[in-house]
Amino acid sequence: MKPSSKPTRPFFSSGPCSKRPGWSLDALEGALVGRSHRAKPAKARIQEVIERSKTILGIPEDYVCGIVPASDTGAVEMAMWSLLGARGVDMLAWESFGSGWVTDVVKQLKLDNARQLTADYGRLPDLREVNFDHDVVFTYNGTTSGVKVPHLDWIPDDRSGLTICDATSAVFAMGVDYRKLDVVTWSWQKVMGGEGAHGMIVLSPRAVERLESYTPAWPLPKIFRMTKGGKLISGIFEGATINTISMLCIEDALDGLRWAEQIGGLPALIARSEANLQAIADWADQRDWIDFLAKDPATRSNTSICLKITADWYQALPEAEQAAKAKQMVALLEKEAVGYDFGSYRDAPAGIRIWGGATVDTADIKALLPWLDWAFEEIQASD
Repeated sequence: MKPSSKPTRPFFSSGPCSKRPGWSLDALEGALVGRSHRAKPAKARIQEVIERSKTILGIPEDYVCGIVPASDTGAVEMAMWSLLGARGVDMLAWESFGSGWVTDVVKQLKLDNARQLTADYGRLPDLREVNFDHDVVFTYNGTTSGVKVPHLDWIPDDRSGLTICDATSAVFAMGVDYRKLDVVTWSWQKVMGGEGAHGMIVLSPRAVERLESYTPAWPLPKIFRMTKGGKLISGIFEGATINTISMLCIEDALDGLRWAEQIGGLPALIARSEANLQAIADWADQRDWIDFLAKDPATRSNTSICLKITADWYQALPEAEQAAKAKQMVALLEKEAVGYDFGSYRDAPAGIRIWGGATVDTADIKALLPWLDWAFEEIQASD
């Protein structure tokens, strides 16, 4: 039988993610629309996003933080095109986005001193094999595999190379030791549920030193340039963005940050996300038809929670039919207005991916789960 109750907010997309509880368009009422983003009050509002982000996340005082174009993708590309090539680089990949960074380094930048350390979906590469005399590029959380690094203890403090971390579905939901990282990137539309188009980048003093002492062999587009005359363009990290920014998006980002402060800051955000993962883990432990894609429980993401269907009859199907059945489950629940956009990523193994970031209420996760049981019985009956 169909469950009797539904999630209040059935938004489980892994990006753009659910808005914060209680959000409405009224939150944008004070946006400085119609004003130049270079105007003094607009620039102050942009800088407020930077400062509140640094404070909530506990970013070290000697690190710089700025807002850059093109979401997290733009921030990662900016870092790679600006910093890589000075020494060898180790590229770590265990899902779609990490694999994309490998492609960019090998096929676009065409670095011949790049090592690839990869793993299949559900696993991490052997982190003991990383060469920290090289620069290192990796995702903190594999958004399309639901596999995260459990900590950063594997990164030495006395490393010679830079560590460049795509942390877009980790910051604001996981405890990140920023001293282990030289470049950190994210976007507003992930854990904080903000609007898209803009990214953020954090640079350590070592990363700044690299920028000011090294010039890549290739030309840099304007939106990637962080130095001028061999010096860091400090304005990027003080509210003077490289190109025009949306003041509506700025207002929305501020709204999310203020909400985070009101509920208790980073510890509260992490606790909310971990509660979502625990609710799914408790449910999955009692089911024989579904399991986490992550092989090691210590690497299970608490944001992009990826699950695979393990039932014998399902596993006996060809891959294309498995994918069709998984999509059928998602479509059934979208039709019932129970949950939206929680299918697995297009490049990932067929299954479901439930966003469990801090803006999602655990009560809504718990309301969704009985519907997954119902949908599974429906696709099994139709086989």
